[in-house]
Amino acid sequence: MFLAILALLAGLALLVWSADKFVDGAAATAGYAGMPPLLIGMVVVGFGTSAPEMVVSAIAALDGNPALAIGNAYGSNITNIALIIGLVALISPIAVNSQVVRKELPILMAITLFAGWQLYDGQLSRSDALGLLVVFFMVVGWSIWQGMRNSKDDYSDQAVAELSDNNLTLKQAIIWLIIGLVLLIIASRLLVFGAVYIAQGIGVSDLVIGLTVVAIGTSLPELAASLIAIKKGEHDLALGNVIGSNLFNTLAVVGIAAAIKPISLDAVVLTRDWTLMAALTAALFIMGYGYKKQGQINRLHGVLLLLAYIGYSGYLVSTVII
Repeated sequence: MFLAILALLAGLALLVWSADKFVDGAAATAGYAGMPPLLIGMVVVGFGTSAPEMVVSAIAALDGNPALAIGNAYGSNITNIALIIGLVALISPIAVNSQVVRKELPILMAITLFAGWQLYDGQLSRSDALGLLVVFFMVVGWSIWQGMRNSKDDYSDQAVAELSDNNLTLKQAIIWLIIGLVLLIIASRLLVFGAVYIAQGIGVSDLVIGLTVVAIGTSLPELAASLIAIKKGEHDLALGNVIGSNLFNTLAVVGIAAAIKPISLDAVVLTRDWTLMAALTAALFIMGYGYKKQGQINRLHGVLLLLAYIGYSGYLVSTVII
């Protein structure tokens, strides 16, 4: 058990560090390849923070632990909204100025409902996975088109500004890209091994471990990115990171895991975990969209989101103890 805990902690630490280096290397390499800074900021960096979820879930599926993969994806979405946005809003209320972000909120809501519809029969087949991945590429294409069309948008400007600190040479960028990817895979392998072994040792389901410990660990890059963004006053980027991550998790992370191995799900995934994820997404949509006025997530909203996260986590822990 000690080795499993050590592997879990080492995997989490290495995962966060390697994900950061992977994103830096990927962003710089894309820049040298001639990719416009706006697209790098919105696509490579925005979706790149979800690389830990993708690799962890893929490895979990390959190892025959699909419940861990689903728990990781949905747990990360819950963590992103309730914990990360809640914490960020408590520190500094989030003003939503970007039209790109406002347009992505209803898309995230629609995709969350689509995911719930797929879960209704308790199965995620390879055809379901294909549907998720097709929608994912459609959303990526739409995001690119919107970003280029609204080149003066606040979110677009903030995404480009984030790249100014990256001064890697092409050789350094490629090296960090490769090292980051290799270490990301190693870290994910350690994390999955530790999480599964601990779950089996204390009689907890892979799903609960994925929803809690693994989900928090793989969401740390989003937390770091959002806190840095809010410190710089880049409110739209802080919210955009979470929206992009949740889109990626719901579509690509779950889609890749189900494509590797079709997943049979307990009814509780729909009635408990997806339901909370959908409710939080709806709350984020209502707060961020604003309806004829500027959207804002204030400190009261932040407190309510944090209380929702504490209540949900407490409930999961109580079911384990009982």
